[in-house]
Amino acid sequence: MATRSAAGIPVSAESPFCRPEEDPFLLLESTLRSVQEILLRRRGLALRRTWIEQPYGEEEITLLEEEVIPAIQQCLARIDELDERLLAEQELLRRSQLEAQRRLMLA
Repeated sequence: MATRSAAGIPVSAESPFCRPEEDPFLLLESTLRSVQEILLRRRGLALRRTWIEQPYGEEEITLLEEEVIPAIQQCLARIDELDERLLAEQELLRRSQLEAQRRLMLA
């Protein structure tokens, strides 16, 4: 099942352009969802890191919630804006090509 980006643009696992694991923006969306889920499930608990003895405590978790997650969301929103612009340009080009073909057929 295809999901949609923040702007409602379909995000499909099937693409003629690249595999999903090659799309860094899908990875960013997945990372955001994973971090949000971890923070939700571990509410009130320290978060262990693999290379730091000291786990993330309340202060670090608050920074994640108030600064890091919104920064990722803003980045994804900007990516959606760029995608919308490119899709609109692509559609305009497609329509122009169809119109040119139609005119050739009528000539």
